[in-house]
Amino acid sequence: MDRSVPPPGELLEIAVDVARDAAATAHRMRAEGVSVAATKSTVTDVVTAADRAVERQVVDALRRLRPHDAVLGEEYGEGDAAPADGARVRWIVDPIDGTVNYLYGLPYCAVSLAAEVDGAVVAGVVRNVATGEQWTATAGGGAYRIGGAYRVDERLRCSDETDLGQALVATGFGYDAGRRSHQARVLAELIAHVRDIRRQGAAALDLCLAAEGRVDAYYEKGLAAWDQAAGALVATEAGLRVGGLGGLPAGPDLVIAAPPALFAPLHDRLADLDASGGP
Repeated sequence: MDRSVPPPGELLEIAVDVARDAAATAHRMRAEGVSVAATKSTVTDVVTAADRAVERQVVDALRRLRPHDAVLGEEYGEGDAAPADGARVRWIVDPIDGTVNYLYGLPYCAVSLAAEVDGAVVAGVVRNVATGEQWTATAGGGAYRIGGAYRVDERLRCSDETDLGQALVATGFGYDAGRRSHQARVLAELIAHVRDIRRQGAAALDLCLAAEGRVDAYYEKGLAAWDQAAGALVATEAGLRVGGLGGLPAGPDLVIAAPPALFAPLHDRLADLDASGGP
């Protein structure tokens, strides 16, 4: 069996194929009707049967193709997908990012799949379940979008906005009531200093929208690895600066994705507002 580490382009090809099939399953299950299978952190943090079925499909596919790799998923964690010690490749999957949108039939939900080598994400794909739009990236190889007005070979470039006051900024909210209240207070102060705010409800898609300039920037507290692994690579490869507060990397405390000229002013405003604080 192959224990080698393929180049990022080959890992991306695997990710694209697996994500395409997974998104098709999610789309079919949504058309057949969807129900809540369980809740996670709160009663509003739902898991559907499709979340579990899609993640299992992704894990099974990766097991066949790359049996010695690790897989981290939102629903099952490492689960039985953990290989023998020493695996250099780890796949990070969010089977349906934007589950509440999926539950309600809103067209902002996606399969997100990233490949990490020695702890660094090197390939990623985000595929919109409802529309079929797809964003891809490899480390050092650029970010691309398929679907809509873009050709398959058109490389993404982020917004060139330089004035925070003219920036359209996307964000999201956690499910815990205390955290949501804190995030709302931050937003209430921030909104006077930007053009406007957008809240789509799917972090991976927000990062991809920022990558192509359909929003200028994005920030959110509370993201797990599967929420941002693929989308953050797409954003970075499109020219966005992606990080946390005070020089920390992007992580659960805060993710900021903004064009270089906007990163510092947005960062400083969010720091002043204690965006990484609260529950």
